[in-house]
Amino acid sequence: MRLDRVRALRLRRRDAGDLALMRVEQLDAEGAVVDFTSRLLGGLVRRLGAGAVREVLPDALPWVTFLPETDVDRFVVELVDVAQGAASLENLAPLATLLTQWRHTAEIHADPALLALLTREPEGDLGEVPIPEPPEGDA
Repeated sequence: MRLDRVRALRLRRRDAGDLALMRVEQLDAEGAVVDFTSRLLGGLVRRLGAGAVREVLPDALPWVTFLPETDVDRFVVELVDVAQGAASLENLAPLATLLTQWRHTAEIHADPALLALLTREPEGDLGEVPIPEPPEGDA
């Protein structure tokens, strides 16, 4: 059967996000790989130091070359922590979010004009800041 040869089947929906159908065995296997990888990453950092991961990180994520050294160090620490936490919850969304956030940071550092714009001190008085209103129902 053709469905046995595909990793997942994408169901495109008109009014909502797409869905993916996959065999439970495939889902379990992918979860095991993620768990193994996060534990391996954590073990490497604990035994060899963050420098070991830092050294090979550009092979997996070439955009890290645009990050300042201190940011790469922070990224490695966050990556290990979030990967282990996400694997333990069987929820990869936090890891995907972290990778996206750091990739955007690298994009900013790769563009000198954008970096200058975002890191300069604002000019002049920015005006009065209104007092935040409590959300409805918190009164």
